[in-house]
Amino acid sequence: MNILIPALIAAVTFVMGFLLHKILIAREIRGAEVEADRIVSDAKRESETIRREALLEGRDTISRERADSLEKLQERRTNLDRKENQTASESERLGILREKLQDKKKTIDNRETGLSEMENSLQAKHNRMNKLMEEQNKLLEQIASLSREDARKLMLSNLEEELHHEAGRLTRKILEAAENKAEEEALKVLSTAIQRCAADHVVENCVSVVNLPSDDMKGRIIGREGRNIRAFEAAANVDVIIDDTPEAVVISCFDPVRREIARQSLEKLLDDGRIHPGRIESTVAKVASEMEKKIRKLGNQLALDANVSGLHQQLIRHLGRLRYRTSYGQNMYQHSLETAHICGLLASELKLDAALARRIGLLHDIGKATDQDIEGSHAIVGMELAQRYEESPLVCNAIGAHHEEIDCDSLYGIIIQAADSVSSARPGARRETLELYVRRLHKLESIADSFDGVKKSYAIQAGRELRIAVRPETVDDDAAAELARIVARKIESEMQYPGQIKVTVIRETRSSETAH
Repeated sequence: MNILIPALIAAVTFVMGFLLHKILIAREIRGAEVEADRIVSDAKRESETIRREALLEGRDTISRERADSLEKLQERRTNLDRKENQTASESERLGILREKLQDKKKTIDNRETGLSEMENSLQAKHNRMNKLMEEQNKLLEQIASLSREDARKLMLSNLEEELHHEAGRLTRKILEAAENKAEEEALKVLSTAIQRCAADHVVENCVSVVNLPSDDMKGRIIGREGRNIRAFEAAANVDVIIDDTPEAVVISCFDPVRREIARQSLEKLLDDGRIHPGRIESTVAKVASEMEKKIRKLGNQLALDANVSGLHQQLIRHLGRLRYRTSYGQNMYQHSLETAHICGLLASELKLDAALARRIGLLHDIGKATDQDIEGSHAIVGMELAQRYEESPLVCNAIGAHHEEIDCDSLYGIIIQAADSVSSARPGARRETLELYVRRLHKLESIADSFDGVKKSYAIQAGRELRIAVRPETVDDDAAAELARIVARKIESEMQYPGQIKVTVIRETRSSETAH
């Protein structure tokens, strides 16, 4: 019994110790699991913190590099613009000096011509005096040996010749008086017509300004590495100028139609917010289609304002294009309307068909709305257009004769000449410098278009650069380089211009495939 009790106590103690040990081990395991969870959670938080810090640091680095790149790009563009302005100023100065030298040369040539003419006139008078003296001497010799009857006949002959001279002089006076009277009547008719006609004139520039919501949009217009601005210039065929002007970009192009399409396209892109090469091409194409509809609407409105009906739709289209054409700074749309009204009023004063005269006045400059590829003066081209679209022979002849390139078949040719001169010669109606500038740009493009393989050419940078797009299947890389050289030489031989003209040949190959 004494032995059993200690054994029982020992067994109970062993069991309790075993249970206590197991409980302690379980508690240690739970503590270890909690610690492990804490360590894992701390590690996750620390890794997330490190990742966020790295991301913020990367964004800051990218922002700094982008700002540095934009700053360097802007600085480079500013330097290029400054150099370009310096070059343009120098070219302008040289052009002025050249014009002064040419004026002096013309003055000297005119003086030499005047002296030569004076010398010839004096020599002719001297020869005539010698001849008269010889004739008088011969006459005296004849009189000395003449009979009375012969002397009487000679006197009557001289008297008859003198009377003929007097009659001619009197006839000239009568004709001059009649001409003066006719001129007074013509001026009276013109004054009456002008006082009854009034029209506004719009002088177009060669640049359009597009306002931006903020200067940040300039970077989006330029695009990464300039891809957007290059795509826009290629699609719209214009020159986009981005400088230090706040919240504005400038679109430069001598063709007002292309410039207006580019302006509207850029405004639509800015409103839409999506600016990338694909979107640029589709937007420009859509605006060009809308512009064609607007041109037809303008043509119909012009015909309505001039009270002319029954025109062919192609003539209506050409009339609408006159809204974007100028001559010496005078808008051809308003000029045609004004000329039509003046023609109608002149015809009414002369008791002629006013409706026919208005029709001729409206269509007289239709040749200026054709493409530059069509050769010939605008009067002849306009006459051919009128013939093609079945206008009457009177209308066609008056259009072709309004610059006296062909003979007039009726009084309507004289009326259109007078009305065109009245509208053009009005003080302030025209400005010569813009017309000369546009002619020079048209000449540049026509030289490039005369070569085989040329798809299209564009004169940009105020005529200081000529870009030529060629057909890649016709012109290879070697031929493109040779074409640039030949065009440059032809420009040098056929044109006079200040400074330099850069000729750039663009050969672009595109490949596309549709995934189904």
